Amino acid sequence: MRSFGSDNNSGVHPQVMAAILNANADHALAYGDDEWTRRATLRLKELFGDTAEPLLVFNGTGANTIAMQACCRPYHAIIAAATAHIAVDECNAPGKLTGAAVKEVAAPDGKLTPDLIRPLLHGFGFEHHSQPRVVYISECTELGTVYTPDEIRTLADFVHSYGMYLHLDGARIANAAVALGTTVQALTTDCGVDIVSFGGTKNGCMMAEAVVALRPELATELRYLRKQTTQLFSKMRYAAAQFIAYLDDDLLYKNAAHANAMAQLLRRRIEETGNFEFTQPTQANTLLLKLAPDVTEKLLERHFFYVWDELTNEIRLVTSWDTTEEDIESFVLDLKKIIEKQRQ
Repeated sequence: MRSFGSDNNSGVHPQVMAAILNANADHALAYGDDEWTRRATLRLKELFGDTAEPLLVFNGTGANTIAMQACCRPYHAIIAAATAHIAVDECNAPGKLTGAAVKEVAAPDGKLTPDLIRPLLHGFGFEHHSQPRVVYISECTELGTVYTPDEIRTLADFVHSYGMYLHLDGARIANAAVALGTTVQALTTDCGVDIVSFGGTKNGCMMAEAVVALRPELATELRYLRKQTTQLFSKMRYAAAQFIAYLDDDLLYKNAAHANAMAQLLRRRIEETGNFEFTQPTQANTLLLKLAPDVTEKLLERHFFYVWDELTNEIRLVTSWDTTEEDIESFVLDLKKIIEKQRQ
């Protein structure tokens, strides 16, 4: 099956798979006391900067939850866009495990700004109100839009002026970095981000995620939080080996560049097919557009993707590191056939 449902649906890059197999030799000490985890940690520190403190975990929800636990207490509040992953797709795991309130902000393009956040920043020191503590953003956003370094820096400065933290969910940060012609460090450490959920699973890894603390006080309890949140690998070398391959020779950027290029090609080919309304700019590897319900229904018979919003007839298409031009042409050909049949 080939699909545009999610980059989670894609396979594992051959270099990453080879690294897993190469790690599968002899015995190694468990729980991260092995040479692969030491090497992966060094590579992650190179990616984010020497002050970074990375810990490997199983999945993105776990990474987000641990990061939030490091920032929050149960009387705090987490501020996120209404379309954010933690607000929509994590079954309130961060809210449940931190005890903090998750407060949603309407953001038409998925991006938070100081002006959007400011109305929620009140009640400080008032015991009857949950205390605003952390702002959550994702790069790229769930709508496929991308924060520029200046936008992140402005947001970080604003958040810090209230004594709060900025958490960046980087499940697709490599796609954002490529789209902007920059690096992961330039979008995080250099912008004043406090803690990052860094993902490789959507971009060619099997299960490789990390929590990266960029402030010393947030790193203090991460190991205990990881264990208590059931995110501590026993055979950690297999996750670490993935990160080594993923970060060596800039594979993360190469994979992201391909996914982004395929998204641009897919958008051009759809635009050539008909006058469809794209509801967001295609900045990385995600497309949002409107299709008539009957067209969507017919397309879903042959291609898997998600209906993003049934009320507005929006669908979401996501390209991956392994998307091919043949995948795109097959999708567009079927779209053309459906449109032409309707015109008859």
